[in-house]
Amino acid sequence: FDLFNQSADLLVQGAQEFVASLDDIKHIESRARTIKDIEHKADEVTHRTVELLHTTFITPLDREDIHQLITRMDDIMDFVDAAAQRMFLYGVTEVPEPMRELAEVVLKSAIAVRTVVNQLHDMKNPQAIVAHCVEINRLENEADHILRASVAKLFRDEQDIRKLIMFKELFELLETVTDRCEDVANIVEGIVLEY
Repeated sequence: FDLFNQSADLLVQGAQEFVASLDDIKHIESRARTIKDIEHKADEVTHRTVELLHTTFITPLDREDIHQLITRMDDIMDFVDAAAQRMFLYGVTEVPEPMRELAEVVLKSAIAVRTVVNQLHDMKNPQAIVAHCVEINRLENEADHILRASVAKLFRDEQDIRKLIMFKELFELLETVTDRCEDVANIVEGIVLEY
């Protein structure tokens, strides 16, 4: 549970740093490096969890649930990192409003993931955990809506094909973060229902 919590804390740190990078786009290279460092720390937590899974005889949760949960949480951070790296590599100098909106939804989703993961060790209030899972699903739907609207606007308004491709990819990466958050919510809901 401590490792789950560490991973969740790193997710929130990564999402916060990504949101901050949008307001500090001229320093995107150093911001992307910071996010990469956070992603490496998340990888270490994932590896430690999987190692413990192989050496622990009795686990507090089903082995498959533990493995799925930690790898999906790692996926979340991987996609945040992928978005940050591409912003640096592509030389993004302007941040369209839909990217800010998606980044805010990503941050809210990461915070909600941390909340449900922090409650896993003590399932005294399963309804509260499920309520946060429902909120993560709602946020994923919100991100879907923002993605569809922003991609439609890009195709309608953007004349520079390179910018169109670049921003479409970045929007899709950020929406995928919320998909992975929803995966975590579904796994946690399954654990709660089993419990």
